[in-house]
Amino acid sequence: MKNTQNAKAFMAALPQNIFAGFVVSLIALPLGFGLAIASGAPPMSGVIAAIVGGTLAAILGGSNVTITGPGNGLVVVVLSAITVLGAGDMYTGYLYTLAAIVISGIIMIILGFLRLGSLGDFFPSSAIQGMLAAIGIGIFAKQIHVMFGNLNEKGSIVQLLVRVPETIVNFFQTNDTSFFYAGMVGVVSLLIMVFYSKIRNKYFQLIPAPMWIVVLSVGMYYYYEYLASSPYPIHSDILIKLPDNVFSSFAFPNFDKWHEFEFINAVVAITLIASIESLLSIKAVDKLDPLKRRSNVNKDIRALGFATVVSGLLGGLNVVTVIARSSVNVNNKGSNRSANFFHATFLVLFILLFASELRKIPLPALAAILVYTGYKLAAPSNLKKVFNIGKEQLVIFLITLITTITTNLITGILIGIFSTFLIHIIINKNLSLFLRNVLKPNVLMFTEDGKYYVSVKNFSSFLNYTKLKSKLNQIPESKEAIVDFSLCDFVDHSVMENMNNYAETFKRKGGHFEVIGLDGYKTGSSHPFALRKNSLDNEVTTKKSSALTKRQKSLHTISEELGWTYKTHPQEVTEIPSFGYFKTRQINQVSNILSNDKCTLFDVQFSEGELFAQQIVKATMLYIRLDNIPEFTLDREGIFEYIYHFAGFNDIEITAHPDFSKRFYLSGKDENAIKAFFTDELILFFESNNYYHIEGSEKGLLIIGKERLAGVREIKGLADFGIRLKHCLQSTAVSTVQ
Repeated sequence: MKNTQNAKAFMAALPQNIFAGFVVSLIALPLGFGLAIASGAPPMSGVIAAIVGGTLAAILGGSNVTITGPGNGLVVVVLSAITVLGAGDMYTGYLYTLAAIVISGIIMIILGFLRLGSLGDFFPSSAIQGMLAAIGIGIFAKQIHVMFGNLNEKGSIVQLLVRVPETIVNFFQTNDTSFFYAGMVGVVSLLIMVFYSKIRNKYFQLIPAPMWIVVLSVGMYYYYEYLASSPYPIHSDILIKLPDNVFSSFAFPNFDKWHEFEFINAVVAITLIASIESLLSIKAVDKLDPLKRRSNVNKDIRALGFATVVSGLLGGLNVVTVIARSSVNVNNKGSNRSANFFHATFLVLFILLFASELRKIPLPALAAILVYTGYKLAAPSNLKKVFNIGKEQLVIFLITLITTITTNLITGILIGIFSTFLIHIIINKNLSLFLRNVLKPNVLMFTEDGKYYVSVKNFSSFLNYTKLKSKLNQIPESKEAIVDFSLCDFVDHSVMENMNNYAETFKRKGGHFEVIGLDGYKTGSSHPFALRKNSLDNEVTTKKSSALTKRQKSLHTISEELGWTYKTHPQEVTEIPSFGYFKTRQINQVSNILSNDKCTLFDVQFSEGELFAQQIVKATMLYIRLDNIPEFTLDREGIFEYIYHFAGFNDIEITAHPDFSKRFYLSGKDENAIKAFFTDELILFFESNNYYHIEGSEKGLLIIGKERLAGVREIKGLADFGIRLKHCLQSTAVSTVQ
């Protein structure tokens, strides 16, 4: 029955997936050519990767709306491999690189079977951003020369950037008509990429910007062919070169250098970048899925690896998941993997039916697409975003960026990882925090009343994030989850960013995901993704050193709804020590205080035990100021975590309410006063509401939910319980007086 329903749903969505695949193919065709040429490979190698990837990933993949093909991130790596392995002979280097691509695909298959897709989480976010920016600068540095018609410029990324002004000056001063027209095509193509999104005509928007470039470029050729009196001004050397029979000219890999260092280095670099680019894209595309599905990352990595092997054997580039084309797929109502398959199908049709027209596209037109892509990866706005998260993140970003540009991608990302770790040590001034705890289990997960509670201790960073992720992935996203970092001394930017991703995923699927325990932690900025460092002192934390967390902002909203005041910073509450609960506990700090004239709801940090047995505990409590309250302790029968026996305390039986006596543990010294206090109305109130640990003293009542920090929903419940309890006691007092 279920298979029949799935088949009907698939057929119903088929037309929109065909259309989405068609639109994506309009972008994939020029990009496939452009990425291949930028990589130093034949133009068809990029299209082969898109066709093979779209077909095999659609059949074997574990994602739903992703599009696969050649990726931006591999341009610099593949170009370097072809150049180094070929020792100047680009075609020979291309054949050696195909062998590296095949082996890279095999490694990805192995990684998928070993379920190592989570290794992508080991790379710090800012280091990855720096690496991607370096890739963007590399693409920009090479392709901007091609965009202005200069196909022969070679050198390192830095050398190419330095020569950009010279290329621009030569473009405007040239007397070579072919060179000038080719550059003009590149400039106009770049303008199309830049201003395309600003043109709001719905008919114009039906064709993606890269395909407009193809259409206009080919149209220009036919204009000079049939209408203009002068010949086509662009030399044939500057046009894209496709074989006469595109499907009979496959290239095959050469494995002769498999044992050499340069070859092994190329394999490692290709595998690393292909895996990172795919994992990041899969994660990003899952957020776009309107059906709120989560991809099977390991299955997808296996599929991408297999597609890469086949692509490499046929002369194609690596197959990776690509975010831009996947976004276009989602925006055009692509709903399952068939859209990826149809995108590959349309590419085959374009090559078969329009090969002669495609040969008329000037290389500067394709280069303009990549110049725009490179700029987007390394845009100054990205620098500003990283800086807003924290100055230390900007340092990591720049170190990775500069190292990658001046050396290579592997060295860049390794230096980025090391610099991140070093900066974390400097911020915490504590190397042992990481060395002592990096291999220890630091995540505990349990359920409470249908809610999932996850407690993290010591530290949480890119070094051990996979431990936390493995627990969170076990929680159904339609449920409620609370992640408590109150026992952590340090939480890094990568973890904070991932917590936000989980919160968005749970929200989309109807669940609730909340992070607690970070209130009052020192941060470098007010950004929600900023790293957090625990402050062990009791000094009032300024806004400059600590940003309000999402939980604190929610508490402020709750205080406004209740008409209470709210104070975030540590305060001194003198009434608390009078309760028996704190006779053997040392209060260190009270913060996040919501209060009115009678009620105070707060977070408290206290210590239990002494010396090596000392333990720090954080919990959320409610204090109600009342007079003439006898000393007592009320808790659920059989639960002794919060019960502290005072001398002579016994379980007091309320004869008129035997069910209450069975369900609750009630103790205190003055049994008569306690029985008088527990009126029929008050007993009915306790029987009809959630269980809380309650203590009475001459100054009022102390109400505790769990011996931990409460989530926002739990705080609302605790406040509501306290307000209604206070009203119940007041009405009881009025009735007694009357």
